[in-house]
Amino acid sequence: MLQQRSSSLALALSSSLRRSLLLQTSSSTQRCRRAYSIHADASSGAKIQDIDPTKLSITKTTTPKSLLPPEELIFGRNFTDHMLSLEWTASQGWLPARITPYQNLSLDPATCVFHYAFECFEGMKAYKDKSGHIRLFRPDKNMARLNKSSARIALPTFDGDALIDLIGKFVKLDERFIPQARGYSLYLRPTMIGTQRTLGVGPPASALLFVIASPVGPYYPTGFKAVSLEATDYAVRAWPGGVGDKKLGANYAPCIVPQMQAASRGFHQNLWLFGEEEYVTEVGTMNLFAAVKNKETGQNELLTAPLDGTILEGVTRDSILGLARERLEPQGWKITERKFTMKELADAADEGRMIEVFGAGTAAVVSPVRKISWRNRMVECGLEEGKEAGAIAQQMKDWIEGIQYGDEDHTWSHKVL
Repeated sequence: MLQQRSSSLALALSSSLRRSLLLQTSSSTQRCRRAYSIHADASSGAKIQDIDPTKLSITKTTTPKSLLPPEELIFGRNFTDHMLSLEWTASQGWLPARITPYQNLSLDPATCVFHYAFECFEGMKAYKDKSGHIRLFRPDKNMARLNKSSARIALPTFDGDALIDLIGKFVKLDERFIPQARGYSLYLRPTMIGTQRTLGVGPPASALLFVIASPVGPYYPTGFKAVSLEATDYAVRAWPGGVGDKKLGANYAPCIVPQMQAASRGFHQNLWLFGEEEYVTEVGTMNLFAAVKNKETGQNELLTAPLDGTILEGVTRDSILGLARERLEPQGWKITERKFTMKELADAADEGRMIEVFGAGTAAVVSPVRKISWRNRMVECGLEEGKEAGAIAQQMKDWIEGIQYGDEDHTWSHKVL
């Protein structure tokens, strides 16, 4: 009898627990649905505000920083006097933008960015031309990519032109930090984070978009220096259907240990390979280009991986492709976006068809590659002894910098008024 009562009590408790769990699950699901509904309404622009540059407020610093000599600038270590910030809420949309003195952020320990990586960012630069005018390089591409990144992680999107307007005002205020010399610039870091105070997993109901700036010198102060790579197949940077094609902070931290391991073996960076086929994807945090002679036709071919989800949609990558199609194709080059393997590169090197290999990104524009370690051998990447850059890498660097610094009148150069 006691055993029967115990069994009945256990069954009753079990039923009660199941009902409690079902109620909790239902409540959590409803909260999540409500949050998604709010976010969907916000994303559709229903009764909420987009960014309005006319509502910008500016509070200037009372303690201006001293300028460092250009030769002492270290990438990402020094920052300007001010920062641009905009808050967003699901119920109101984008609140008025503010330019304030550069300062710390104050966030609750439960803020969702700390727990679930609601964070994305951009990397872009402001330059000064010979006349002292400030120029941005293809900022529309950065805004489009930031919107794609933010949408992918349930953060709000925005009017790209409006943010470019605000960034222009911010840069104009801190323009004294842009050295007026070739190779120097102001690195801009637009960043968006989820700011809702919650440990629940769901789309944030609040966010912060801010922009900070760091004066930087040439990536290679003494000129081009070709790098050596280690082909990496034991770790994967990105995969189709993932988020490696978005500029999320969460993509970068897992890459540090493989980079440290490559460095411990004497290499500058990883060359990320993917799959059993060992497809070439990216080099470190840059896109990769390979110039080879096509095995069947003997035609010069500029290769880069396609936008299939395994690489970032780089602004410099897109610029190189655009310039190559406009200026190299008429010279007989074939410009190709396709999957290619590490074995193809090794075969091209072995057969004398390798011309050059280089990375492409905002920081360095291009980064020439001398050799790649792969399967216990060194693959030479076409550079002549004593040279630090191939002809194509050098040409691309010159063309792009000519546009960035206003030497060439081009639609990609956005003058800040």
